[in-house]
Amino acid sequence: MGETGAPSLAFPNTLENPNPMTSLPTPYPVLIGRFRLVLGLFIVALVLSGLTAFPLLTELRLLERMTHSHLGGNGAGAFVASWINLVYHGLDETYRFYPWIAYGTDWLAFAHIVIALFFVGPWLDPRSGRSTLLAGIAACALVLPLAFICGPVRGIPFYWRLIDCSFGVIGVVPLLYCLALQKRIVGRK
Repeated sequence: MGETGAPSLAFPNTLENPNPMTSLPTPYPVLIGRFRLVLGLFIVALVLSGLTAFPLLTELRLLERMTHSHLGGNGAGAFVASWINLVYHGLDETYRFYPWIAYGTDWLAFAHIVIALFFVGPWLDPRSGRSTLLAGIAACALVLPLAFICGPVRGIPFYWRLIDCSFGVIGVVPLLYCLALQKRIVGRK
């Protein structure tokens, strides 16, 4: 109610209290739980993404068989199938004659796992690690210029560069959410 007894039209401060239906702020343990859940899922996604780089040829062989049987024909599906076929055969030939090239993708996998380890610190102590979250956000943003600068140089089709960019666009969402949660967590105790 306002000073005159009429209902107040003021909106509650949704930054401090995200639930406008109640005047109680979100409990501290709930904030910590949300932070750990979201950052934990991000860590798991990074590790899984890295692990998929180890059996790259096997995965491409399966993908090539699936796209060949399901996306053949005309149109965009045929284009995707032909691109995956080209990548599979290129990687197969490369691994056959130069097997040590696969060591590069092993390091790519390892790098994903190491990067995930950096997020364990903020997961353990949600009040710290702001710089880790900011570095992760910057890395997600830098996926876009990498894809659009290096992609054409390496002959990567435009639609595939968009798929690559989606990892940065999707990855930044949980990190921004964790950064916002962390601000509320630090402001509490």
